[in-house]
Order: sequence, then C-alpha cells, then structure tokens
Amino acid sequence: MTRTKYIILLGDGMADVPLPELGGKTPLEHANIPNMDYIAKHGRCGLAKTVPDGLPAGSEIANMSILGYAPEKYYTGRGPLEAASMGVTLTKDEIAFRCNLITVTDGVIADYSAGHITSEEAAELIASVNDSLPAGYIRFHAGISYRHLMVTDGIGASAVCTPPHDVLGELMESQMPVGEDCELLSDLIRGSARVFDGHPVNEERIRAGKNPATHIWLWGQGKAPSFPRFKDTFGITGSMISAVDLLKGLAIYAGMDVIEVPGATGYLDTNYAGKADYAVRALEDHDFVYVHVEAPDEAGHAGDLDAKVTAIESFDEKVVGRVLDRCSDCVIMVLPDHPTPISLRTHTADPVPFAIYGHGADSVSAFDERSAAKGSHGLMVGADLIRLMLRG
Repeated sequence: MTRTKYIILLGDGMADVPLPELGGKTPLEHANIPNMDYIAKHGRCGLAKTVPDGLPAGSEIANMSILGYAPEKYYTGRGPLEAASMGVTLTKDEIAFRCNLITVTDGVIADYSAGHITSEEAAELIASVNDSLPAGYIRFHAGISYRHLMVTDGIGASAVCTPPHDVLGELMESQMPVGEDCELLSDLIRGSARVFDGHPVNEERIRAGKNPATHIWLWGQGKAPSFPRFKDTFGITGSMISAVDLLKGLAIYAGMDVIEVPGATGYLDTNYAGKADYAVRALEDHDFVYVHVEAPDEAGHAGDLDAKVTAIESFDEKVVGRVLDRCSDCVIMVLPDHPTPISLRTHTADPVPFAIYGHGADSVSAFDERSAAKGSHGLMVGADLIRLMLRG
C-alpha cells in the first residue's frame, strides 16, 4: 500500500453506564477486549460528542457526525437515508418514513422488532398493507427484518413521531403521532392491525412461539438530503460495510461505495469475520473503509446484558482483531456511535470513547468510557473526528 489507508471500526451502542451487576463496571470495562485495549494502549484516546444539542440521539445523527457531516447542517430525517439504501428515489416533495413491524400486547408496545421477524415474512406483511390501501399518495417498501419504509407525497412532514424502541412498555395509544396529519398516520398504524390479525405469517409465528407483527409503526420521516461527496470533501475514496439500511443510505448520499457482506444480518448472528475480511479487501482499491456492526445496539435495546457483552467481545475478536492483524500499518479508529444503556434500552446523547491507532500514543491503556476520558484528545465534536484521523 503506497498511500495511507484509514479504517473506522464501529460497534453500534457499545457505550453504557456503570452497572451494579458488573460491580460498578460498564460492559466495555467488564468485557474481554484485548484488541480494542491494544489500540487504546498504542494509540491516542478521547471522548466524542456525536449527537449535537437539540437533535435526537439516533444512529443516523451519530454516524453522520462520525462520517464528518455536521448533522445540524445535513440531517433531514432517518427515512430518506434508508430509502436511498433500498433503491427508492424520492422526488423533492416526497417524505420517507421509517416503518417498523412491532408487537403490541394488551395495548402495550412490547417489541419494537416483532421478534426480529425475517425479511421474507415481513415482505409478505408489507405487501398485504399495500394491497389494503387505494393506489395513490402512500406506498410501502419492504426492507430487512423489521425495518421498512413508507413514502408519501408530502403527508406528515412535520408530525412528531417517536421511535418504538424509545417507548417499550408504554401504551400504544399514548405514543401515537402528534401534529401535522397525525390522525391519518395514526389511522394507518391502527389499520395495520386489521390487516395483520389472522395473517398466515402471524399465525405461523404464534404457533412457533414467536412474537407476531401486530402493527406497523411510523417514525423518522424526512425529505431527501443533499450531501457533498465524501471524496470531494476529504480527498480520499471511501467505502461502507454495514447490514443496516441507514448506514448504507448515508454512504450512498456521500458517494461512497457500499460493500455487501454475505451473512451480515444487523443482529447478534451477523458475519463478524466476513465484515473484517471484506474490509481488508476493500482497502486494495479504496483509501478508507467504515465498518459498522449493529449487534451491541440490538442487545442494548433488548436489555440483555449477557448478549451485549458477548456482542462486544465478538466485535473485538472477529472484527477488530482480524483487521488489526492484517492492517497494522493502517490508521484505525475504534468507537461506538452512541451509548445504548442496558438500563434504559434506548440511545443517549452522552459522549462516547474513541481510540485512534497510527498517530502515536498517550497514557491510556484500556478502551472504555472512563479510561478514554483521560486521553490526550480530550472531548471532541463528533464531526471533527474523521479530520483528526486523517491529519494525525
């Protein structure tokens, strides 16, 4: 490699808070992560504020920051980013909503993912929703697992819609959209229950002891954003590896190449090693690769501490370690995008730890929240991280 190569390895939602069940340690402090610790010990560390004040603590905001795009300038909503990944082109007046398949039990939002329903099952359900509506101003597009899309001709642009993972355990009717076109959006959510009730997909899931998809849930809406191209902004070619439509959409709007990895699921069973291998291969003809692993975040939303620790350790061993072994002459940054505390089961906007390997070392010897706070980089603005990585 004649030019310096750059890699961001991101474990979504890895950061957390000290937990009594871990003796006051965070999952990162408790987990066995020798490779991230190595990067921290032989690199330079700090904390990054990836969610600007006044914006939601979503992965779209945090990852946009880490890619070097200030969300306060470029963010229009999550839905249009996922639309780009799904090949759905929005006109200037169209609005894209994220559409989850959820499980409501006794009127309470019990599961934001309908038991991590399969893409094949979900496609049948989304098709049934489309079939139930008259042709015209609203259409649904099936995505991956529980993550789908609704596109309107401008309806609901300024409605206030809450992500379902933020309101687990709450009464569904208390969390309905409010504001512009809220009655129509709420009727779509309620109407989906009639479509899904008794659907063969749900009947089979119930027989198998799995959560059925009882409703759609609409949130994260926005118009298509306009990003400057990554190469024009930073002077390097970039690529993205992720199983999540949101990250792929960010890359597409930034003009980066999206690299598909077989077996990448966006869940705990993802192909960790495959992501590492494809990242190394991507560096043969790209200057930069962004590797995103969703698994720790999914465990955080589920409130499953054991699963979160396992996901962090798998990320360290199968992604960070595998990349480090083969790219030790590259500049590598490792970090989460935001915390997803087990105790809250949703994102927070607290600063996250980061470590950059390849630009010297400071006195930090472990990768975790408290150790990184002592690093030589101090507290950084998230959108400045990639510039710090590139300049050293």
